[in-house]
Amino acid sequence: MTSTTVTSASGPAGEFAGVRVLVTGGTKGIGAAVAVRFAEAGADVVVAARTPVDEPPAGRFVAADLATADGAAALAAQATQLLGGIDVLINNAGSQTHIPGGALDAADDDWYRDLDTNLMSAVRLDRALLPGMIAQNRGVIIHVTSGQARLPGPASLPYAAAKAATTVYSKGLANEVGKHGIRVNTVVPGLIETPAVTRRLNQITADSGQDAETARRQLIDRVGIPLGRPGQPADVAELVAFLASDRAAFLTGSQYVVDGGSIPTV
Repeated sequence: MTSTTVTSASGPAGEFAGVRVLVTGGTKGIGAAVAVRFAEAGADVVVAARTPVDEPPAGRFVAADLATADGAAALAAQATQLLGGIDVLINNAGSQTHIPGGALDAADDDWYRDLDTNLMSAVRLDRALLPGMIAQNRGVIIHVTSGQARLPGPASLPYAAAKAATTVYSKGLANEVGKHGIRVNTVVPGLIETPAVTRRLNQITADSGQDAETARRQLIDRVGIPLGRPGQPADVAELVAFLASDRAAFLTGSQYVVDGGSIPTV
């Protein structure tokens, strides 16, 4: 699979000038592309991730373990201090526990790990930052989930369930905070060419003995992408930027799929 160089799609110059944006899981893949997209349009960006980096893809970096309540609280406080408040929150952090034996082999710890990382990280961060958004009577929250929320894959049911729960939570939250001028939406990526997908492909190649291109094509066919290719992180970033912009001022409480058509239902 090709490398995942972060690029951004075009958009109105200065569209996010002065907008304060926090992106979790923001140092690689989709999160990095989102951070770059906002920064190039003038936003003041903080990216957060569990693992420290020498150079963030955009803006300023804060190390945070969002699988813990203390980690979420600390990030909310640091990001607010750095930016003076948050206008746009992108909940992109997440991880997937691989369970080869399926649901019956998933221990309680596997469930708690994926629920904490994928659902509760967003719940806790939203809860910490929403009072500031309510006080300023504006804000945007976007939850990045997964196609598995609608079409669970093998060996990852706790992850899929956590992402599905995030979708329901996002809808309910949108209903509650809309009266305060705050919009909440969900973005649902399919197979996106991120470092995690590259690692997955490399493992398939090593296990099967196939060449990389054959393994790549088989993965695309197995996922079932009508457009015949994986998406790029910038594809997701452009959708996120649109939903955060004034162009989407009447959009809230909805989920938007960016998967090349791979979810085979309406």
